Amino acid sequence: MTTPAPWTFLTNHTHVLLCLQQRPGDTLREVAVRVGITERAVQRIVRDLEDAGVLTRERQGRRNTYRLQPSAPLRHPLEAHHSVGELLDLLR
Repeated sequence: MTTPAPWTFLTNHTHVLLCLQQRPGDTLREVAVRVGITERAVQRIVRDLEDAGVLTRERQGRRNTYRLQPSAPLRHPLEAHHSVGELLDLLR
């Protein structure tokens, strides 16, 4: 019998969003540990989310705080009529 390949219903982008929603002041290293991916991968995901207008970064002293834009639409045509906020509300 073969072992099934591990997979999840949510993408790493969604996992990063959930982490930053729960703890907006976490470092990207802390997010990486929680999600189980590299810090470099989290940096790329945060850049993607910023470029898409889903996330903004605010510098506070030596740290960044991340603010989600809940009205941003989801990107895939199948769910574009829903917002990031709606998705995150479902996952709370």
